[in-house]
Amino acid sequence: MTALNAIRDKVFAGQRLSADDGLTLERDADLFQLGEWANIVRERKNGNIAYYNVNTHLNPTNVCVYRCQFCAYRADLKSPKGYVMSDEQIVERAQQATARGATELHIVGGLHHLKPYEWYLNIVRIIHDACPKLHLKAWTAVEWDWFQRLTKRPVNDLIDEMKSAGLGSLPGGGAEIFDPEVRAVLCEHKADASEWIKIHRAAHQAGLRSNATMLYGSIEKPEHRIDHLMKLRDLQDETGGFQTFIPLAFHPDNTRLAHIPKPSGLMDLRVMAISRLMLDNFAHIKAYWVMLGMKTAQVALSFGADDIDGTVVHENIYHDAGSTSPQELTVAELRRLILEAGRDPIERDTLYNRVVREKPTEKNWQTGRKLSLV
Repeated sequence: MTALNAIRDKVFAGQRLSADDGLTLERDADLFQLGEWANIVRERKNGNIAYYNVNTHLNPTNVCVYRCQFCAYRADLKSPKGYVMSDEQIVERAQQATARGATELHIVGGLHHLKPYEWYLNIVRIIHDACPKLHLKAWTAVEWDWFQRLTKRPVNDLIDEMKSAGLGSLPGGGAEIFDPEVRAVLCEHKADASEWIKIHRAAHQAGLRSNATMLYGSIEKPEHRIDHLMKLRDLQDETGGFQTFIPLAFHPDNTRLAHIPKPSGLMDLRVMAISRLMLDNFAHIKAYWVMLGMKTAQVALSFGADDIDGTVVHENIYHDAGSTSPQELTVAELRRLILEAGRDPIERDTLYNRVVREKPTEKNWQTGRKLSLV
């Protein structure tokens, strides 16, 4: 029996794949094998459903102390590109999101040289006070690590404080690739793999759910990706606190790694499928349309993904790095993409509870008006 046949038997039997199995998939499996097997796991977990949500992004500042090689979004303290949103602008963004029917505000940004931890805490507090029903998914592990450095306080205390202010969950950003040699090139000095894992463990222990990510297609090799997935799987075995995994395609434009080509659509689908096969304890895999593009995201719904993300609105980080996807999609557009892919669209909230709204009019479905589902 060949190694691939043994892996196929494991997949059909619902058995866990090993790290060696993952490397075999990376090395020997063709794309259609991967798609078929990943789709078996995907449908076993989620049937024909493809999730989406109504969300908005908030990036309070792009000024950042770090100089990650892959980042086109950051700005120096005195750069004309740099900005800091006022409290009024932040609250207005949250109120606009609520008016559009959003259930989630995704909050991440730069690590501003001159802003104290209290500034970040206040962002959560003022948004929650103004829009108490809006779920606040805020701060990557890199930001939480920065908060520890600013305050000299343990992350457990900071998470509890943010939770009391209105924090609902954590995004998965900042993971990049866990391998220390790769990380030293991509994002030297910022939170390492052990710190990322420690912070998400603390969030899970505090009763918060979080997401997980992996940045692929830059300088990493297959063994680095498999190692990354295994570390995430181990923590999920321990805490059960991860909701979804999001593979993030490297976008080189306007970065210090602009000489590296963007991952191909074929690589996007391979990574998606292998992630679904390796992360047997993750309920959901997301095809983030902002990074993948809408067409690849549609195909990914048959390569392991069961979530296409949401309306997004005001996404800056990946568009600065060359994403040519729209800045936002309407609910009608999201549902059309999912239906075209042969899946059943289901709106979810951040915690994957089904959202049921009053059915919009036929006219609004056709025009895709932003307020059609409010």
